[in-house]
Amino acid sequence: MISGKKRLCRAILAFVSASALLVAQEAPTPVKVTDGTAQAKDIAALKAMIAEQQKQLDAMKQALDSQQKMLDQAVAQASAAEKTAPANVGQVASLAPVFPAVAPATLAAIPAFPIPQAAAPAASGGNPCEAPADQKVPAYIRIGNTCVVPIGFMDMTSVWRSKDVGSSIGTTFANIPYNNVAAGRLSEFHLSPQNSRLGFRVDGDWKGAHFIGYNEFDFNGTSGGNNLSTTNGSFVPRIRLFWVDVRKGSIEFLAGQSWSLLTPNRKGLSALPGDLFYGQEIDLNYLTGLTWDRQPGARIIFHPNDKVAIGLSVENPDPYIGGSSGGPAVTLPAALAAITPTDVSSASNNNGNQTSADFMPDFIVKIAADPTSRLHFEVAGLQSTFRTWNPNTNLYYKSIGAGVSANAILGITDNFRLTSTNFWSDGGGRYLFGQAPDMIIRADGSISPLHAGGFTEGFEANVKNSILYGYWGGTYVGRDVALDLNGTSLIGYGYRGSANSQNRMIQEVTFGFNQTLWKSASYGALNLMGQYMYEVRAPWYYSLNEAGGKGTQASTVYFNVRYTLPGSMPKF
Repeated sequence: MISGKKRLCRAILAFVSASALLVAQEAPTPVKVTDGTAQAKDIAALKAMIAEQQKQLDAMKQALDSQQKMLDQAVAQASAAEKTAPANVGQVASLAPVFPAVAPATLAAIPAFPIPQAAAPAASGGNPCEAPADQKVPAYIRIGNTCVVPIGFMDMTSVWRSKDVGSSIGTTFANIPYNNVAAGRLSEFHLSPQNSRLGFRVDGDWKGAHFIGYNEFDFNGTSGGNNLSTTNGSFVPRIRLFWVDVRKGSIEFLAGQSWSLLTPNRKGLSALPGDLFYGQEIDLNYLTGLTWDRQPGARIIFHPNDKVAIGLSVENPDPYIGGSSGGPAVTLPAALAAITPTDVSSASNNNGNQTSADFMPDFIVKIAADPTSRLHFEVAGLQSTFRTWNPNTNLYYKSIGAGVSANAILGITDNFRLTSTNFWSDGGGRYLFGQAPDMIIRADGSISPLHAGGFTEGFEANVKNSILYGYWGGTYVGRDVALDLNGTSLIGYGYRGSANSQNRMIQEVTFGFNQTLWKSASYGALNLMGQYMYEVRAPWYYSLNEAGGKGTQASTVYFNVRYTLPGSMPKF
């Protein structure tokens, strides 16, 4: 197609040149000679006319040469444009410009050629996932007009504990054995791949809205049979995260199972794991005193500018009166102790049994600010609603639980930062690592929210290819005591003579490293990780034969080898 157009344009130029030459060769009108003087004047006039025509021919030749160069350049660019044009250009007749047929006298006034442009890719809002398919393939997969990145890593974790906590590779901080039982005299060691994670992330832009779909699961689920690990490692997958987030302008909406909005952030109010703070440690249960949850919910976030975010979430209610995973449980009134959870604790999770009569969702509001790249701070508030029913009196009771947190991350230098999270509540114990009950139930079935709080303070440092870290955290559970109907028996939490599982305080000091052995955007990364942890647990009441009457302690050592999958999201 291009060669045919080129031949046509050159034929037009040849015709224009030939016409100009014919004009130049026309003889002037004969002049009648009357005398020598007149003849001399005619000859001079003829010479002047020929000289003027020669100037016009020279100018015309220069114009033709210039137009020829422009034609060659335009044809070459048009040829390149057709080669790079997308396949779905539709009914476009030609991508090359048409050379205008004009008279020689107007050649000097021909404007410059418009430089032909390649057809623009079918992009909307600058979505890199809609770029032409023949462009360089980045480190993600394109499905339709979305980018899909496999995420996750493969772990082999080893853990040694000085006491037999009886958990998997995640430490149950609230259940460290005392020295007067066999588990307190025995150590334990495990090898496990359960912390390995797999999932995917989907990104795209549609009509100015950026959406993210995120899925992540590990293999720390609960099996129906306890004997599966005896002869083979049949570890059960479980959903960790499964949510979608859409943002357009200053408004963002998220729905699905995500980390709770109460979980501290490193950046804004982002739900992406890399933008959350739960430490650098290996332990699956992270840090004592840290607020967290992974549960279904929905949230809306307002971004007044790039430095401030305000969010409100409604999240799955799961009021807790203790007992799961060996954690502390409240003492119920004698008249209600035998009632099933769906009766006495109609809004309570008793001994790990999920009930179905939750009254309303938990509400969480949070404000985060990032005034500089080195400073992040945030405040959050929690409201929970509890409800019970006493079948003996046919009376309902309702109570409100509330909590507040204040968290900050301060970068002293680009490679060294301090971290601080702090939480206090009446009825927010289930949101703490080192679980605490949310409430006690009085003899008449009414509710009293239980005081509980926690903190974590620490540092993180980047040293060449390593991350070094250290944290100190703690959980405190308040005392809440009531009398049973007989007027003499104590019930509730933390009373004299209560079970030694009713913790007053749990503390943890931990430090460790994460060493990158090698990494490649195309092949992934290999890391070696280590962590040491020292835990202390003290109940409200203890007998003298329990660790000298002061509680119990344990040491834990982790080592982990991790291979991380390659891949990265495009820049939006």
